[in-house]
Amino acid sequence: MHSEEEKASSTSYKGYSDPEPTFSRENIGSEDVLSHIKSIDGGIVDVTGDVDEAMEYAIAAESEDIELSPEEARKLLWKIDLFVLPLICLVYAIQYMDKISTSNAAIMGIREYYHMHGNQYSWLGSAFYLGYLIFEFPMNLALQRFPVSKFVSTAIILWGMVICLHSVPKRYAGIVTLRTVLGVLESAVTPAMVLITGQWYKAEEQFFRTALCIAYGMAIRPDAYTMAPWKVMFIVIGCMTIAVGFAFLLHIPDLPVKAWFLNEKERKQVVLRIKSNQQGFGNKHFKFHQFKEAILDINTWFFFFFSIAYQIPNGSLTNFVGIIFTETFRYTETKSLLMNMIAGAIGFVGVIGFAYTHHWIPHKLGIATVVVLISFAFSCVLAFATESPKARLAGYFIYNICPIGMICCLACFSANVAGHTKKITVNAIYLVGYSTGNLIGPQTFIDSQAPAYKGGQIAIVVTMAVSAILISCIYFNYWSENRRREN
Repeated sequence: MHSEEEKASSTSYKGYSDPEPTFSRENIGSEDVLSHIKSIDGGIVDVTGDVDEAMEYAIAAESEDIELSPEEARKLLWKIDLFVLPLICLVYAIQYMDKISTSNAAIMGIREYYHMHGNQYSWLGSAFYLGYLIFEFPMNLALQRFPVSKFVSTAIILWGMVICLHSVPKRYAGIVTLRTVLGVLESAVTPAMVLITGQWYKAEEQFFRTALCIAYGMAIRPDAYTMAPWKVMFIVIGCMTIAVGFAFLLHIPDLPVKAWFLNEKERKQVVLRIKSNQQGFGNKHFKFHQFKEAILDINTWFFFFFSIAYQIPNGSLTNFVGIIFTETFRYTETKSLLMNMIAGAIGFVGVIGFAYTHHWIPHKLGIATVVVLISFAFSCVLAFATESPKARLAGYFIYNICPIGMICCLACFSANVAGHTKKITVNAIYLVGYSTGNLIGPQTFIDSQAPAYKGGQIAIVVTMAVSAILISCIYFNYWSENRRREN
């Protein structure tokens, strides 16, 4: 059974009679035209020998009559999960730890230390996403050009060093500069994880594993380390990040066919496993026709604007939830940190729960639509239940399932967008929207409106409503396109 988004993402059309291209060891890497296909916008695209290493291994597997029995497939998947998933989980974990660290630092004294006034704290939160926004496209192009594992592990190590340096600046300008540089480095992480997941897993396996990794990241927050002053917190998180970066560099191969933990037969079987994805491992050459397809696809822009709207609440709450707990709810520092831990646990359970529904409900965007509507409802409770602090707290807790919406989108791109250049383009556009929304979010919490931050609360509700409309439009667009093709 295929979901609406899986069927609508297909670039093949009935009735096109060109023969399938015949690849051999001799024509791999050449620019010779082997066949033609019709692209999603109706144009004719040449198929050349410019393919990735997966094709070479696929040819070798066929020539050696290597097969993959169900039992071998289960053992191979278990081995991949054992060696690949834990480090991806750790990368997402430290990423979430860093994102919530400014909120924890705020209630631990960072605002007083730098004598912040007006909207300076809001800009401390936005500075990270300014760097993220500017460098998202360059980072995606670099991920296509250079070995993914080596590139992203280098970025993680540098990112850890920059976090450690957060304890050094004596002036506000210094800490803002470091947050901007941190955004530049982290902009490589999410697209890299999408590419790595696509290299190792079949399309139907990617959604649950992406959800598992992000959910783990939500559960493992820096709250467990924040009994020390905020400077020590940054040093601890930075050192952990550096350690994970080196582990990623040494442990995760650039391609499955270079995996140190697989034998030669298993490397060929990995290629057979993901053959149904029709994507390979990723071509190193930028292909303009794929870039054009991504730009002209209206769904790319629906996802872009959805990402902006959906991330505005995330940007505001990630940076201000600690302040809301201490100034609005009048919680102590310790209780505020405890509430954040509970929110992380609820988010973890919620994300895993919705991920499991994919086994019975294959429509990723349908799941995303339900989650966005639930998040919208509870964001209203958070914003408007002013007479009941417990209700507002419950609203915030349940709102924490919202990352499943982003997970569904990333899983769609990883599993269903064929063509490496098109995949990195769609990823980059979506993540530019992600960083734009997170950049705007902290600016909706205006210092003069403290401690209620009424404008920020209303902005959360409005943008969640817009998100619900946009994700519904995306799902309807896929559904109508499928009906049109079937007819």
